[in-house]
Amino acid sequence: MKAEDRYLKFVQWSEQDSAYVGHCPDLFPWGGVCHAGSEEEAYRALMELVRAEVAALILPHTPLPEPRILPMRTAIPA
Repeated sequence: MKAEDRYLKFVQWSEQDSAYVGHCPDLFPWGGVCHAGSEEEAYRALMELVRAEVAALILPHTPLPEPRILPMRTAIPA
Protein backbone atom coordinates (compact mmCIF):
# COMPACT_ATOMS: atom_id res chain seq x y z
CA MET A 1 0.00 0.00 0.00
CA LYS A 2 1.24 3.45 -0.89
CA ALA A 3 1.15 6.19 1.75
CA GLU A 4 -1.48 8.16 -0.16
CA ASP A 5 -3.80 5.11 -0.13
CA ARG A 6 -4.45 5.73 3.58
CA TYR A 7 -6.65 8.72 2.82
CA LEU A 8 -10.18 8.70 1.46
CA LYS A 9 -10.74 10.84 -1.58
CA PHE A 10 -14.10 12.15 -2.76
CA VAL A 11 -15.32 13.72 -5.99
CA GLN A 12 -18.78 15.21 -6.21
CA TRP A 13 -20.74 17.57 -8.42
CA SER A 14 -21.06 21.11 -7.11
CA GLU A 15 -24.04 23.11 -8.36
CA GLN A 16 -22.46 26.25 -6.93
CA ASP A 17 -19.24 25.76 -8.93
CA SER A 18 -20.87 24.02 -11.92
CA ALA A 19 -18.02 21.52 -11.80
CA TYR A 20 -16.86 18.33 -10.15
CA VAL A 21 -14.91 19.08 -6.97
CA GLY A 22 -12.29 16.84 -5.37
CA HIS A 23 -11.94 16.53 -1.58
CA CYS A 24 -9.48 14.77 0.73
CA PRO A 25 -10.59 15.94 4.20
CA ASP A 26 -7.66 14.42 6.12
CA LEU A 27 -5.04 16.29 4.10
CA PHE A 28 -7.03 19.35 3.01
CA PRO A 29 -9.60 20.07 5.75
CA TRP A 30 -10.56 23.46 4.29
CA GLY A 31 -12.59 21.84 1.50
CA GLY A 32 -12.41 21.09 -2.18
CA VAL A 33 -8.98 21.41 -3.69
CA CYS A 34 -9.61 20.83 -7.38
CA HIS A 35 -12.32 21.41 -9.97
CA ALA A 36 -12.89 19.73 -13.32
CA GLY A 37 -15.47 19.16 -16.00
CA SER A 38 -15.67 15.40 -15.41
CA GLU A 39 -15.40 13.07 -12.41
CA GLU A 40 -12.39 11.36 -13.94
CA GLU A 41 -10.50 14.62 -14.47
CA ALA A 42 -11.29 15.76 -10.93
CA TYR A 43 -10.15 12.46 -9.42
CA ARG A 44 -6.94 12.49 -11.46
CA ALA A 45 -6.18 16.06 -10.31
CA LEU A 46 -7.04 15.16 -6.72
CA MET A 47 -4.69 12.16 -6.79
CA GLU A 48 -1.86 14.37 -8.05
CA LEU A 49 -2.47 16.83 -5.20
CA VAL A 50 -2.62 14.04 -2.60
CA ARG A 51 0.60 12.46 -3.90
CA ALA A 52 2.36 15.84 -3.87
CA GLU A 53 1.16 16.62 -0.32
CA VAL A 54 2.23 13.22 1.00
CA ALA A 55 5.64 13.57 -0.70
CA ALA A 56 6.06 17.08 0.75
CA LEU A 57 5.37 15.73 4.25
CA ILE A 58 7.57 12.65 3.91
CA LEU A 59 10.55 14.53 2.49
CA PRO A 60 11.35 16.49 5.69
CA HIS A 61 10.31 13.42 7.76
CA THR A 62 7.12 15.05 8.99
CA PRO A 63 4.73 12.41 10.34
CA LEU A 64 1.72 11.91 8.11
CA PRO A 65 -1.59 12.82 9.70
CA GLU A 66 -3.60 9.86 10.92
CA PRO A 67 -6.66 9.27 8.77
CA ARG A 68 -9.79 10.46 10.60
CA ILE A 69 -12.25 9.88 7.78
CA LEU A 70 -12.84 6.13 7.57
CA PRO A 71 -14.91 3.93 5.26
CA MET A 72 -18.23 3.02 6.83
CA ARG A 73 -17.28 -0.66 7.07
CA THR A 74 -14.24 0.33 9.16
CA ALA A 75 -15.87 3.02 11.27
CA ILE A 76 -18.74 0.89 12.60
CA PRO A 77 -17.82 -2.53 14.02
CA ALA A 78 -20.05 -5.34 12.74
